[in-house]
Amino acid sequence: MTKLSVNINKIATLRNARGGDRPNVVQAAKDCERFGAQGITVHPRPDERHIRYRDVYDLKEIVTTEFNIEGNPTPDFLKLVKDVRPEQVTLVPDAPDAITSNAGWDTIKHKDFLTNVIGELRELGIRASIFVDPVEEMVEGAAAVNTDRIELYTEAYASGYHKNREEAIAPYLQAALKAQEYNLGLNAGHDLDLDNLKYLHDTLPNLKEVSIGHALICDALYLGLENTIQLYLRQLK
Repeated sequence: MTKLSVNINKIATLRNARGGDRPNVVQAAKDCERFGAQGITVHPRPDERHIRYRDVYDLKEIVTTEFNIEGNPTPDFLKLVKDVRPEQVTLVPDAPDAITSNAGWDTIKHKDFLTNVIGELRELGIRASIFVDPVEEMVEGAAAVNTDRIELYTEAYASGYHKNREEAIAPYLQAALKAQEYNLGLNAGHDLDLDNLKYLHDTLPNLKEVSIGHALICDALYLGLENTIQLYLRQLK
């Protein structure tokens, strides 16, 4: 079964909008796990506009499933993950002012840099995943830097799903098959929701994990957090 990792950035965004500690990020993570989530994802950015670095340290103490930390491997970020040592680090090439992740790595252009970063993570026993677009050459480049997994950036799939889902999924299937050829683990994330998740899951081979935050938290406003997590889990069976 493909695992569901809940990205709790939006919980922190709501907290930060008012100050104080409501909603409490640590309690939200505990509740997500209690309601069935098989992982917790956070993406601390330099401006700490949602998840703060302090949150990451606090979450490490309580997450009992898989802790996945996403981010651009700046020196500050690498110090954080080396201190916390989560199960997985997902490397994302975000610009400091990016509203959200909007592109995967050029794994060929940044081969030396990614090789060095992944080597450091693997020495610490941290699984490395690289955020990539559904391009076969980028998957091959990811394999060349010795990453454990790739995470396919699924915004284009989500955007095209309702117009022509077969056409939208086609490059993702080719990328997934290429990952399988190189024995790379496969994750996926970005703009996945209750409409498009099942088709992605049913089409891509060996999909190990999806990371979902924005849509899941939006659904939870109407459906409740526990019910929403269960609905997403059903799409992955």
